[in-house]
Amino acid sequence: MKNKNIINLGRTVLIILPLFLLSLFLLSSCKEEPVQEDPFFSIEGDPTGLTLTKAAKTTSYVVRSNRPWEIVKKGSASWLKVFPEKGDADGIFKIIVVENPTFDLRTENLAFIVDGKEQSVLFRVDQAGNVPFITLPATVTIPAGGGAFSVDVLSNVAWTAALSDNSWVQETNVTTQKITFTAQENTSIDPRSTTLTLTATQYPTVVASVVLTQSPGTVVLEENFSWLAYGSAVFYTTTGETRIDSWTQEQKDKGWTSTVNTTTGSGTTPLCYARQGFVKIGKTGYGGDLISPVLSKLTGTQTLKVTFKAIPYMTAAGTKDDNILNVSVIGPGTVSVSQFIIDNWPVYPVDPAAATDYCIGMWSAPEATRTFTITGATSETQIKFLGYDYYLVGVGAGKNRIFLDDIKVEIIIP
Repeated sequence: MKNKNIINLGRTVLIILPLFLLSLFLLSSCKEEPVQEDPFFSIEGDPTGLTLTKAAKTTSYVVRSNRPWEIVKKGSASWLKVFPEKGDADGIFKIIVVENPTFDLRTENLAFIVDGKEQSVLFRVDQAGNVPFITLPATVTIPAGGGAFSVDVLSNVAWTAALSDNSWVQETNVTTQKITFTAQENTSIDPRSTTLTLTATQYPTVVASVVLTQSPGTVVLEENFSWLAYGSAVFYTTTGETRIDSWTQEQKDKGWTSTVNTTTGSGTTPLCYARQGFVKIGKTGYGGDLISPVLSKLTGTQTLKVTFKAIPYMTAAGTKDDNILNVSVIGPGTVSVSQFIIDNWPVYPVDPAAATDYCIGMWSAPEATRTFTITGATSETQIKFLGYDYYLVGVGAGKNRIFLDDIKVEIIIP
């Protein structure tokens, strides 16, 4: 009986095993093969080309693809770069174009190779040519005392220069970016002027001109600080600015001075700093001043008009200093106004690369200029500009930095 059961069990296993193997075969036979996805490649937005001005430009594009792709220049343009040039699937590439210094349109075509096969449509990049130009300053003022001065030139062409009147001003040196002149002293009570005209050598219709105006002999002091070239023109960038006691001896000999700040914690130094053609007075916690040379050209007792430009200090993030400027005289004389609120605040551009041009432009804005008079001035008179006070710790914002430029002192003719 026992052996019979064993035999029956063996038969059952022999029947079940083939059925199980048959089921596995049927399941395997019914399993579908993976579907091979069709290749695709596209640029988001379906652009077929790019048209640019002469300026440098970087443009980004989004790629949608399920195959390896490559971007190849059909020409040999060194002014255009693609990055990255290859990808495996979806991605982003950039077309980087440098500024066109020539006057000609330039073109490059890009081919897209997808999974080893070049696409039928090319991507065309056109960049406009440059335009010949000559740019001069809007105005140029020459001190009444004459001497050497220069005019900056921005141009991408060769040019020739001419003066409408060269009887009192002569050209002494020329480079591609600057013309240096020497002017005679103006002893008249009237200003005088001459027109400087630059004409492109190969493009005679490209012309630029500026009026060079010399102040009248009634101007006894005129300073634009063009002989200072330290640090940055950007107001909030303090790197490289140089304190007055570290100026060169030649710069010190111009006669501008500053009071040594002896208040506690100030460091017992003058707090006047040179920048790119202007000065800054004061630092955090302590005020600084700028004192003019004596007005040695004065004869007797005179009434004077003082004109100056000032801009308040503000950080790149928009934090403002206090903005009080006190003016006074050392020696004979009385000022008509003893205090100015310097409120022509900067509105810095979002792009830091544009900050230099913006800050330079602020000096030309009408709001930067202020005036006052001095009665009873003599050849011993000096003018002092002070950023609020010498000790500012715990006072208001605790800092009162002011930028100064273009200081002019003129006798008022009755």
